[in-house]
Amino acid sequence: MTSSTDLVSSIIDALRASDNGKSMNLKKLRSSVLTEEDKASKKQFKEAVKQLEKDERVSLSSDGELKLSKSERKSADDEPAEKKKKSKKEKKQKKEKKSKKRKDAASSDDEKESKKQKKQDETPEDDDVEESYGDAENNNEEAGAQNDDPADKNKPCKNNPQGITRLFIGNLPFAITETTLNDFLNGSITHLKWITDKETGKFYGSAFAELRNSKDAAKCMQEINGTQLMGRPIKLNYAPPKDLEDWPPKSRVITGGKVANAGGQAGGKGIKAMSVKPEGCSKLFIGNLSYEIDDEGITKFFMTVDAEIKAVRWLFHQDSGDFKGVGYVDFWNTDACEKAATLNGKNLLGRPIRIDWAE
Repeated sequence: MTSSTDLVSSIIDALRASDNGKSMNLKKLRSSVLTEEDKASKKQFKEAVKQLEKDERVSLSSDGELKLSKSERKSADDEPAEKKKKSKKEKKQKKEKKSKKRKDAASSDDEKESKKQKKQDETPEDDDVEESYGDAENNNEEAGAQNDDPADKNKPCKNNPQGITRLFIGNLPFAITETTLNDFLNGSITHLKWITDKETGKFYGSAFAELRNSKDAAKCMQEINGTQLMGRPIKLNYAPPKDLEDWPPKSRVITGGKVANAGGQAGGKGIKAMSVKPEGCSKLFIGNLSYEIDDEGITKFFMTVDAEIKAVRWLFHQDSGDFKGVGYVDFWNTDACEKAATLNGKNLLGRPIRIDWAE
């Protein structure tokens, strides 16, 4: 097991080496610094992060993004005076080199100009050049037309041997729109289905997307799966339609319209009011959960208000098997259930939990 000091150093180094040099998703960070993600290592990682927060070296946002403090970023940027001086000198030398190259190039251009006059008859006219460009554009258009050939739509290709064109997209932000998602997938979406609760119509944070062809699907799986969209790592999976399923749909976008969760809570609109409590209720619905939640985590969360859990049931997508981010919790009695309900809107693993009564 890694020592606490080494783990703290690894966390700071990983944040400095991130794409923006200051922050990273907590789950992604944990995977990058831990060699083994067993229970003990995860616990040690959690304690290291807490210590860094206590020392005000990092801060954890509500969407699970761990960020270096300003003082920590400043210390990383500080360089010895001698190194800065050397860097300045190198820049000056590079500038002088570029200037010399430009002068040499200008001199060489003068010589070439005189030779060019002698070979003018061999140089193609502007019309010929334009015609050549036109041929290239025509070839590109023809190539594009071949790519859109219906016969090639489900053609097997590299990283997609079955020629699948439908993807399951999970862990979507609740404020996602069709336009934003299509841009994220390189403009390759032809049809989109937001996945919502059949009874309440609430957006689950996932969707099915039909892409132009199998190559577009393979490219998204290879290059986009796991990357961040609006601060969340997006999950992609191949999801071929089931037998007799009406796919693709007749409309371009179905179930929920162009905005996946218009007016929803998860975009920071405040705590959603709970419904009227059924008489003798001892069961709660819990939503907007982190994908890192487990039985132990939810038990400890409710024990902060002395609400002991009897049983917990997590919900998963039938098609992909992915966690929906929601579940149901049973308590031993209605008093414990009422105590647990007071935690509605409180942060759990960086996200405001949504709680309501359930029957």
